Amino acid sequence: MSGASARRAVPGLESALPFGDRLPLLYADDDFARRMVAAFDDVLAPVLSTLDCLPAYWDPRLAPEDFVDWLAGWLAADPPPRLPAARRRELVAEAVRQHRLRGTARGLAEQIRLVFGVEAEITESGGTTWSATAGATCAESAGPSLTVRVRVADARVAPLRELRALVDANRPAHVPCTVHVDVDADADAGGDARGGGDVAAEPRQ
Repeated sequence: MSGASARRAVPGLESALPFGDRLPLLYADDDFARRMVAAFDDVLAPVLSTLDCLPAYWDPRLAPEDFVDWLAGWLAADPPPRLPAARRRELVAEAVRQHRLRGTARGLAEQIRLVFGVEAEITESGGTTWSATAGATCAESAGPSLTVRVRVADARVAPLRELRALVDANRPAHVPCTVHVDVDADADAGGDARGGGDVAAEPRQ
């Protein structure tokens, strides 16, 4: 972690295992000796407190905010910098399950919901072909395609560039996609209404 997020001494934090209580009997009643070893308590108190609370550090919903970003790196969650703290925690908490769904329409829709807080309409070509006749030649499909559309009251809720980057990072690499952000004052997606309109990304190969 960076220096800004490193664990440091906490003023007034008492040690769970004071050195003074573990001095030999010869020094136990010596005020100078107890004050001298108290300096170690100031240094080790945050360490002991962290160890006592270690299970909470591994839980994204309980961990300190800066530690959540560290967990995100472990889990390859990579939440966007502008994401609110509560949504960042949810994204990291759901990371393992999201990895199992990666590359599917359901997984992409949930990723968009976690990051932008909006529901996405995802249309994919999908489909299979079959024949009741052995050895028959099946008709070729038009090729894979993917369309992602979100409706928001304010385009700032789901900026097109950020949405496109998220889709590109989570879609199958071989499937071309088109991303749409429909701005609709009646959409229940938070933010200030800015009137109607449509902002669409060009198809991505």
